[in-house]
Amino acid sequence: MGISIIVVACGALHTGIFIAGCVMTVAVFAAAAVERQRLYAKVRGVEAERIVADRLSNGDDNEVEVKLRSSYPFMVDAEVIDEMPVIFQVRDFSRRLRLAPGDSASISYVLRPKERGSYGFGRIRVFATTAWGLVQRRFTLAESKEVKVYPSYLQLNKYELTTLRTNTETGNKRIRRIGNATEFAQIKDYVPDDDYRKINWKASARRHQLMVNVYEDERAQHVYNVIDTGRVMQQTFQGMTLLDHAINASLVLSHIALRKDDNVGLATFNNKPGAFLASARRQTQMTNILETLYNIHTEFQESDFAALSTHILKFIRKRSLIILYTNFFSINALRRQLPYLRQISKHHRLLIVFFEDNEQNDYIKSAPESVEEYFRHVVAEKNAMERRSIITLLQQNGILALLTEPQHLTVDVLNKYIDIKMRNMI
Repeated sequence: MGISIIVVACGALHTGIFIAGCVMTVAVFAAAAVERQRLYAKVRGVEAERIVADRLSNGDDNEVEVKLRSSYPFMVDAEVIDEMPVIFQVRDFSRRLRLAPGDSASISYVLRPKERGSYGFGRIRVFATTAWGLVQRRFTLAESKEVKVYPSYLQLNKYELTTLRTNTETGNKRIRRIGNATEFAQIKDYVPDDDYRKINWKASARRHQLMVNVYEDERAQHVYNVIDTGRVMQQTFQGMTLLDHAINASLVLSHIALRKDDNVGLATFNNKPGAFLASARRQTQMTNILETLYNIHTEFQESDFAALSTHILKFIRKRSLIILYTNFFSINALRRQLPYLRQISKHHRLLIVFFEDNEQNDYIKSAPESVEEYFRHVVAEKNAMERRSIITLLQQNGILALLTEPQHLTVDVLNKYIDIKMRNMI
C-alpha cells in the first residue's frame, strides 16, 4: 500500500506511472478482499480453551495453559491475548504462534498469586491472519472464569517424606515418656501376671472368664496452630504478608501432623478471639482447615494476648502443643505479654514463632558511607540483638521460641515440630 501511494504520487510526472499506481492500489484492495473472504469463510475458524485449576496455590507457581485449534485449510498466524485477573496488573501479555491447516497448538504461562481470594479470568482474544498479513480477524473465545486462591496446598506433597520415622530403638534401653499409657489397644485373656486393676468386668461376664484391657503409649497428641491476625503480621516479604507466610506454614504442618496420627486444630486472634477449629483426626479435618485458612483476614487491630490466654484455657482442655505465630519488635513488647504467655505455658507446651527482619539484616550487612548511616547501623544492630534477647527471655520462662526468616518458615517450623515429637516434649 505504501509503494502504491508513492507510485500514484509520482503519476504527476507521467500518465503511465499514475495508471500503474492505480492498478497496484486496486490489486492491494482485491488481495485484502480475498484474504477477508478466506478468514471469514468459517464461523469458528479458531477455537481456544483455557486450562486452569479451580483453585490456585498462594505463593506458588501455578501453570495456566491455553489450547488452540485451527479449522482453516491454510496456514494461519495467530496472536493470543489471555485476559488475566486484574490483581496481577499484566496488560501487555501476548503470545504469537503459527497454526498449520487443521492443527492444534498450546501456550502456557505461570501465575504466582500473593494474596488469597477470588481471581477472575476474562476472555481469550485471538487475532488471526494469513501469510499476506493484510486482514486480521478477531476471535473472542472461552468464557470468563472465577478461581479461588487458597493457602499453599502445593507444598503438602513437597514435605511428605518428613513424616517418615527417622528414629529407631535398639536393645532394651528404657525411654522415659511424658504422660500415661492410656490409649486403649485391645482386650485379651487374663494371665496371672496381669494387673488385676485392668480387668474388664463386662467383657469377663460375657465370656465367663477373666478379660483385661491392654493399653499402649499414647501416640495421638493434640497440636494447635494459633495465628496472630493483628497489625504486626501485615509486614510484607517477597510480596506476601507475614500472615500469609504463617497460613502456608500452618497448612503444611497440619498435614504432616495428621500423617503422624496427631489431632490437629486451629485458632486465630487479634483484638479478640477469631476462628476456632477443635483438634481432630478425622478425614475431613484437612478440608476444614483449608477452608478456615482461606477465610482468615485481618482488621489491623492490636493483638490481645489476655483474651487469647482465656480462650485457650477455656476451650483447649487437654495438654497440647500450641504453635503461636506472631511478631515481637522489641523485648519490651514481649514483657507486656509475658504473663499471659506463661499462663498458657503452664497447661500446654507453647512454641512461639516470630520473624527475622530481612530488610534490616541486609541493611546491617551493607557498609555505612556517612556519619548518619553509622548511627542508623547502630540502631539496626540493636534491634536485631533485641530479637535474639527475646529468645533468651522466653526460654528462661519455659517457653520454646523459634526465630526464622519468612522464606524458611515452613521448613523451620516443621523441623521444630519433629524435634519436639522425637524428644516427647508435648
